[in-house]
Amino acid sequence: MNLLWAIVLTPLVGCFAAGLLRNARAILAVCVASSVAELALVLAALPAAVAGRITGAWGQLAIDALSAYHLALVVAIFALSSVYAWSYFSAEAHSGKFDVSTARRFGASWCAFLGSMVVVLVANNVGIMWVAMEATTLTSALLVCLSFERAAIRAAWNYLMICSVGIALGLLGTFLLCGAARAVEGSGASPLLWTELSRVAPHLAPRPVKLAFVFLVVGYGTKAGLAPMHTWLPDAHSQAPTPVSAVLSGVLLNCALYCVSRFLPIAEAATGHQGWALGLMVVLGLASIVVAAAFIVVEHDVKRLLAYHSVEHMGIIALAFGLGGAAPALYHTLNHSVCKMLTFFCAGGLVQRYGTRDMRLMRGILVAVPLAGFGIVLGILALIGAPGFSIFMSELWILKVGIERHQYAAVAVFVLGAAVVFVAALNHALDMVGKRAAQRGTDPAAGGPRGDELSRQPVDEPRPGDPSLRVVRWPLVVVPLVILLVTGVWMPGPLADILEAAAAVVRGAAP
Repeated sequence: MNLLWAIVLTPLVGCFAAGLLRNARAILAVCVASSVAELALVLAALPAAVAGRITGAWGQLAIDALSAYHLALVVAIFALSSVYAWSYFSAEAHSGKFDVSTARRFGASWCAFLGSMVVVLVANNVGIMWVAMEATTLTSALLVCLSFERAAIRAAWNYLMICSVGIALGLLGTFLLCGAARAVEGSGASPLLWTELSRVAPHLAPRPVKLAFVFLVVGYGTKAGLAPMHTWLPDAHSQAPTPVSAVLSGVLLNCALYCVSRFLPIAEAATGHQGWALGLMVVLGLASIVVAAAFIVVEHDVKRLLAYHSVEHMGIIALAFGLGGAAPALYHTLNHSVCKMLTFFCAGGLVQRYGTRDMRLMRGILVAVPLAGFGIVLGILALIGAPGFSIFMSELWILKVGIERHQYAAVAVFVLGAAVVFVAALNHALDMVGKRAAQRGTDPAAGGPRGDELSRQPVDEPRPGDPSLRVVRWPLVVVPLVILLVTGVWMPGPLADILEAAAAVVRGAAP
């Protein structure tokens, strides 16, 4: 119980410390220290959580295998992103964009964002989980508009409005589901606890549960970036500082989909395991893949491109859940998070080097910024499912599950969408590797850069002391790449064990 409270309170301590300090480097150090300490605490709790369940706060908080898996992923990505933020904002401070006031707002919001996601994952009470999910919206919106620029404020406002409406629908679904549980349990039981909802799920009335699940999927699916509720995501990812984009894409979307996966076995049990809830997940997953593929073909903003890849991969994970493949869905969650962290890290270095997010103006990246250039090219190859990387293996696993379940139409749409994404994203990557930059006067109607974008094209080669060359440190590229390559050819035993234990929770078979 003490360990559970420490996991919840550590980010809060970091939040207060960051808000009180008056030195930008000290604030960034607090962000790193709090996330690393949180990672150590989660790793200490992981074995007991996988073996059974850790509970605290009079049953209101709990960690089981599913929440522990996501919790470890969240804090690990946050720890690496905090280290990246140190380098990234040091370069920003060199240009005068990252002063003490901005650092305090960043540090406090960063730690609060981590803390709210942690509470989402450790809440055994669906009401607490909903409050924490809304808190992730508020804290991350402050990070999106950290610069107070017009485009960033507009993106943050759009994100705040769309996700708040979505979460409000999720609250309505929560009320409907808990009301149905109350009718079964009687006045003496608590219908807000996951443990109680799972226990009475087979006895719930199917019609109210179906309506509740629709609201829940739409509500939390909005935060997860599932199409057609994804419209906030490209703007927020593109306007946010790159460390923020990395955690938005790498772990926040996972937390929202985690909430849906919690409700999935309850809806299936209440509807007689006839596949009704699974079918809804398949539809939303395929819609996300198709929509993302269409936008990836025409997108030239590197951060918006990565955002649409998030829509695609959230759709793949939702599809895997819908096909009944909880284990490959969770495996793909890990692969996507690591890959998006890598690609956003490298994209941040490229944007600071070239002064633009337009990929048509980034040429010769392997020469101009070798580490970030090689990192983003390999990251894109991994992201599109090139053989040798772990995403290829998780997608192959999902296809196998679909074929075994005779879901041939879903498999065909998935393969077609993945093929379009593969060709389009590979074309973007090859264009950035090319040595010739876009020429002035390129016709925008023909798909070329606009005049204002061309005016930002750098003409000088980077100098050895240029801070933009120090944004991406080699461990932040090598570590994710090693994970993606190793897990692409070998599944470690501990990872396989936690995947199976977490998948059992989604199937409703865990204690």
